[in-house]
Amino acid sequence: MKEFIQSLKFTWKYAKKEKGRIILFGIANLFNVIFSILIPMIDAKIIIELTANHFERLIFMAICLTVNEVLYDLFDFLSRRLSVVVYHHTLEILGMDLGKNILKLENNSLDEHGSGAFIQRMTGDTDKLADVFNHLVSMFSSLVKYIGILIAIFIVNKIVFLFTLIILIIRYLIERARTNRRKKDDEISRKAKDSVSSFVGELVRGARDIKMLNSENDFMKEMNYRIKDFNEKRIRMQNVSWNYRVFSFWFTDISFLLLIILLAFLIKDKVISISIAMVLYNYVGNVGGSTYLLGDLLEYIKDFNLSCERVKEIIDGDKFKKEQFGEKHLDKVEGHFTFEHVFFKYKEKEVLKNLTFEVKPNETVAFVGKSGAGKTTIFNLLCKMYDVNQGKITIDGVNISELDKDSIRGNITIISQNPYIFNMSIRDNLKLVKNNLSDEEMYNACKIACLDDFIQELPNGYDTIIGEGGVNLSGGQKQRLAIARALVQKTEIILFDEATSALDNETQEKIQRAIENMKNEYTILIIAHRLSTIIHADRILYLEDGKIIAQGTHHELLKNCPSYQKLYESEIKKDE
Repeated sequence: MKEFIQSLKFTWKYAKKEKGRIILFGIANLFNVIFSILIPMIDAKIIIELTANHFERLIFMAICLTVNEVLYDLFDFLSRRLSVVVYHHTLEILGMDLGKNILKLENNSLDEHGSGAFIQRMTGDTDKLADVFNHLVSMFSSLVKYIGILIAIFIVNKIVFLFTLIILIIRYLIERARTNRRKKDDEISRKAKDSVSSFVGELVRGARDIKMLNSENDFMKEMNYRIKDFNEKRIRMQNVSWNYRVFSFWFTDISFLLLIILLAFLIKDKVISISIAMVLYNYVGNVGGSTYLLGDLLEYIKDFNLSCERVKEIIDGDKFKKEQFGEKHLDKVEGHFTFEHVFFKYKEKEVLKNLTFEVKPNETVAFVGKSGAGKTTIFNLLCKMYDVNQGKITIDGVNISELDKDSIRGNITIISQNPYIFNMSIRDNLKLVKNNLSDEEMYNACKIACLDDFIQELPNGYDTIIGEGGVNLSGGQKQRLAIARALVQKTEIILFDEATSALDNETQEKIQRAIENMKNEYTILIIAHRLSTIIHADRILYLEDGKIIAQGTHHELLKNCPSYQKLYESEIKKDE
């Protein structure tokens, strides 16, 4: 119960704005409780008046029953409307906070756990949390109703009350055993569901590659295996639950048989009349659902606690580590940064070893070397996607560990080989990085990125929807749109991560021209396999095994670095 109270306090942070509606919801349910208790009492009175041939009283009681039912329906409608509003508003606030915290997680956490662990928390678990206060108010109202009926039974006949109480206690113990067993199975089932969600995400994102690899059957086999595994665990959980429920149903059937026998003896001994016996029978029938309510409440509490724990793990737990930033803020970044004796490991593999270099404002610097040399890692560390193990990185003389997030990522843009383009119009893709983007700023950015001519030829121009992941654009067009996005963002540092490695010569020339248009106005870093794209860079750093073994201009490296010379000659042969 202590865990449940803590979970409620956590959830209340998101629901407290709906405090007024929750109170109204509780009042509406309370009236429904009163009307629910009155219904069997009025029904009994109708039976008594009917058997006594008191037709005028019978009509009056029938009118009372109708009024009672109408009022019950009215308050039931009101409570349902309030319930929907409270649920959706709470879900909205909770979902936004969870999404914000997911984006704060360290990349290591995202890499290790996969998307399924977060998708289920974002959808299923938040749903349970958002509905808790509605659920509890409804259950509490029902519980009050059952208590009221039990009091009514106690007033009418204490023997039947004692019999009913014993039956309810036994059924409660059965329900408690069921919910305790179900909790363990539910934890196993949720992990299997996370696995399915994660794989479905991979399947959707990688659908094009799966088709190209002709691997549909292999992927469907793996998906079938995961779904079967989840279904087996889910079915096992439900079977155990239903085994307990069937036993409880059988016990309920036997208890009603015993109740009828008890009532028959009480009538025979003239302890109660037939009409009172019918009232008691109706009351006991109505209160019978209380044990299932208690069982459902216990099950809901365990389920709610589990969902709350999974959400809290992301928002304020230790399982998923959050990115840490400093408090210093740079209003205007010049684009001068240094790596000083930087070491970095990724999963026990040492990637960078005592790396030291400097890049000056508005300088264009290229990084070359074999795959695995650490080029992309430099970019990730500069953007603080990962933290260095040793050494330091500075931007404008300030250690990035001391800077806030906006000072780093608000001043750096990465353009990768396959940038992610959102399923929106070109205009909206550009507005994502600057909401108040003017048309003039947009046109200028696209002209510098050598994209404007292409956009003008589209049927809807800048309002053309470009499909999920930019499916309606070529690789070069996506990269040029990413460049335009960077120009709109107006970051001082622009990183090109192998942005031209898989493009044809004509497209490469357009992107190269776009880069040339930005030279001397931005600090530009380029990772390139095609050396032809970086021969005009101010400096080229050649990396090998996490270290810089040579640096200089293109012509200097051709003279002084045999590895660079060999790389350049092999590229010339390919182009021939």
